[in-house]
Amino acid sequence: MRTAAEEAGLDGTRVKLALEPEAASIWCETLDVDTQAALARTGTQYMAIDLGGGTADISVHEKKDDGTLKEIHKASGGPWGGIYVDANFLKFLEHIFGEKAITALKTEEMCDFFDLIREFEIKKRSFKSTSTDKVMFKISASTRNLCKKFTGHEYEERLATSEYGNFVIVKGGDKLRVDPDIVRTWFDDPIDNIIGHVKSLLKKPKLSEVYTIVLVGGFGESTYVQERLRADITDKRLIVPAEAGLAVLKGAVRFGHSPIIIASRVLKYTYGVSVNSYYDDKIHSEEKKYLNERGEYRVHQCFDVFVRVNEDIPVNHEITKGYVPRAYLTYTYVYRTTAENPVYVTEPGCELLGEIETELPRDIPLSELDNDTTFMFGGTELVVKKRFRATGQEVILKTKFLN
Repeated sequence: MRTAAEEAGLDGTRVKLALEPEAASIWCETLDVDTQAALARTGTQYMAIDLGGGTADISVHEKKDDGTLKEIHKASGGPWGGIYVDANFLKFLEHIFGEKAITALKTEEMCDFFDLIREFEIKKRSFKSTSTDKVMFKISASTRNLCKKFTGHEYEERLATSEYGNFVIVKGGDKLRVDPDIVRTWFDDPIDNIIGHVKSLLKKPKLSEVYTIVLVGGFGESTYVQERLRADITDKRLIVPAEAGLAVLKGAVRFGHSPIIIASRVLKYTYGVSVNSYYDDKIHSEEKKYLNERGEYRVHQCFDVFVRVNEDIPVNHEITKGYVPRAYLTYTYVYRTTAENPVYVTEPGCELLGEIETELPRDIPLSELDNDTTFMFGGTELVVKKRFRATGQEVILKTKFLN
């Protein structure tokens, strides 16, 4: 299986992947004096919320005495980024101008469409929770013409009979003045989800020492987002660094120069391989057992766990297990799951990450071809190595890790 870097057409030996929540945390360590003072003390725990376009990525780290960062909760989040506010804005426009008109605007009048989105992006970042003035948007001639073409009505007529008739005013024929309560509804679903998730994380006993939240990412520059977070999470200090939208990019560069700054990670998945295990009536279902050629009861496709979800794994950590092959052509199937104690690799949620195929020398008895399978957690890609003791032969599988 090719690595993530190779999938992107890059030289995997010269490219190191950086995880966005980690990159944000790394850059926070280099910011202004105020931010550094809040995060500098050994043992300080803080949460970084990276609000990009599509997602909210949340990480929690602790500052160690050697200056490195220890992840104390697995990265989490959801689809609550700024593009969902954009989507709500476009739905609003579809109600007024018609869905076909807005679709045509995107495909036939792209310059006007991008001008509209750029204007909305500016308004989105400056809009406040206390705003009382109507928010004005310029409507291009092409938008008005497409509305007439596809609906047979002027947009003023459609607006007057719509649910927004009392909340939106047409000014000068080419501008919409939108009530701030309408604009707030575009924000509230994604922000409510972010706040709810952050509050649920902060209730966890292991995060009881988190007193600071650092907000980064382009959507994090929104005044409304910042005000909502401060209003709903009053017992934590919220820091929004300058150029918050560039924090991930700059943190990734710093990580590339010094990858050892991340000392450990909390696993989002349980990792292991598929094996045939001895039947254990306390663990396995009766119907899954079979009798092998040596008269032993065994079970196919058992999940042999190497590391479990929520374990704290140091960087460059290795775990090795020994196996005896059953045939000269061997396959090792590597799986992951969010379950903590999977029994079979066929359980719901188990995902095949890749396989290692090996042709063994047939002049050596199988009983002498013991092999070691090693999981290496050295970075942002998982490396699984299979080594045969008698021959020294090694086969390596690299796959995406922690995504």
